Amino acid sequence: MTAGAMIGAVISGRMTDFIGRRLTLWILDIFYIVGWLAIIFAEGAWLLDLGRLSLGIGFGLTCYVGPAYLAEIIPKDIRGLLMSISQSMTGYGASLTFVIGSFVTWRSLAIIGCIPSLLLLLALFFIPESPRWLDYIENQRLQQNSDDNVLNLFRRKYLHIVIVGVGLMVVQASGGLYGFMFYMSEIFDSAGISSTLGFILVAVLQIPLIVLSAALIDKFGRRTLLMASATGQCLGCLLTGLSYFLQELDWWKEASPILALIGVLVYMGSYAFGMGGIPWIVVSEIFPINVKGSAGTLCNLVSSFCSWVVSYTFNYSFSWSPAGTFFIYAGICGFGVVFIAKLVPETKGRTLEEIHASLTRIMQ
Repeated sequence: MTAGAMIGAVISGRMTDFIGRRLTLWILDIFYIVGWLAIIFAEGAWLLDLGRLSLGIGFGLTCYVGPAYLAEIIPKDIRGLLMSISQSMTGYGASLTFVIGSFVTWRSLAIIGCIPSLLLLLALFFIPESPRWLDYIENQRLQQNSDDNVLNLFRRKYLHIVIVGVGLMVVQASGGLYGFMFYMSEIFDSAGISSTLGFILVAVLQIPLIVLSAALIDKFGRRTLLMASATGQCLGCLLTGLSYFLQELDWWKEASPILALIGVLVYMGSYAFGMGGIPWIVVSEIFPINVKGSAGTLCNLVSSFCSWVVSYTFNYSFSWSPAGTFFIYAGICGFGVVFIAKLVPETKGRTLEEIHASLTRIMQ
């Protein structure tokens, strides 16, 4: 899936700028439907892999075009709230999947997973194209020039926002999410906790925190919530790592499973509160439309690549040292707190034009 997301990331920016936001949404939804159908009718591993690859491509496209489209059509005063609600759907979907997946077979779960994709197919008949994209295309036709080239991103006036965008993607994707999410059953089982109970608790905790984040984002701002979220993730990794460290030393056996459970809950809850969706909101806000395609592709590719690295290496690092694995993730999350505090700008309550003007002026 993460390999597919990298493919989707590579084509996301150019595709979205060339054919528009609306048509890209059509295409990514087809990838979702094909992916779920492949899994539903799979009789062997190759079709399961194909389905996961197709879902990954759809997700890679979604990560860019969803926030980009919403940022361009939503008024500044409610942009954070509505984008946060939209981004939180990933958390709701994961929570719902954790609960339903505890009681049904994987094939039944795939059938349920296909339903939102079919609903989106119907909804796409009723949404308009982004007016900012239409203006951009008209200007490009008249002027016949563009800064939308990956190399142009490294010009002095864009350097700061590229560092912010890429840095947020690295922190978000490298802090251990796919280790926790893809291998949560193994974490709970190895810590002596019922995985079914753990999944349900994670799902129940995530939902109110997602709602709280959406309610607070336009009041306290993106930066504050990101710092709180990264701090919570760091604490969750430390608690999970400490649980395994105590197991290795054969100390305090009674507390070790409880620490692991608390650590996973703190981490997943903190991720849902901010780092899950807000980095994509910030990335969609800080890049001017003339470089948004290339910038979105770069940030999306970095996110997908880091996610792939975490999901691919987790088994190996976990076999090497369970405690060490989570302590490494804690260090990355701690770095994220410092990075956000020092470099990430606040964008609440400002139009996209105001944000772009202030950020590009910093480097001129």
